[in-house]
Amino acid sequence: MTEFAPRYPVVPGDFTTVKFGPTPSQTVGPYLHIGLPWADGADVVAPGTPSAIEITVTVVDGNRDPIADAMVETWQADAEGRFDHPDDPRGAQGCTFRGFGRAPADSTGTVAITTVKPGALPAENGLREAPHIDVSVFARGMLDRAITRIYFPDEAAANAADPVLSALPEAQRAKLIARATAAGYHFDIVLQDADPNGAETPFFRF
Repeated sequence: MTEFAPRYPVVPGDFTTVKFGPTPSQTVGPYLHIGLPWADGADVVAPGTPSAIEITVTVVDGNRDPIADAMVETWQADAEGRFDHPDDPRGAQGCTFRGFGRAPADSTGTVAITTVKPGALPAENGLREAPHIDVSVFARGMLDRAITRIYFPDEAAANAADPVLSALPEAQRAKLIARATAAGYHFDIVLQDADPNGAETPFFRF
């Protein structure tokens, strides 16, 4: 048998002192179906909850083909604009709203989330953020998630005063406004467009 010397010298005890960097990002691809979704991940509130609405999100790629292996996560305040989180500056007392949803897309690239419409949020300098839902998209070929927001078409005044939405060019703002449906709202996410003035959804750095 031929013996090979190790490429790097092995020193006993070194394994506890080696400094590691952050784990590299990896594409989600089809692997999200192994362990990431959970049974009621799409139900931010139970179906049948008073004032419950359905938010559907369809994710398409640069060719406008549906991304059937995408995963969508949502994060939002409750109907009073509060988060069940200690970082909520008003305190999370009395808020038991999970606020978080996660679901894989179907063959049409669509996810359906059952939730409630969020309330407005306080912002810096005495401003208020319009009701919105934060959305993260994980999909094939993406090393990092894409983050965007869903605003509501029946909140025109609040949307006009929203400091985040109003910072975008007018043509871009319209891409973050959902459309009303019989059960709630629908939102389309376009992950890519070669034309800078095309249909690509505005995304935010994180």
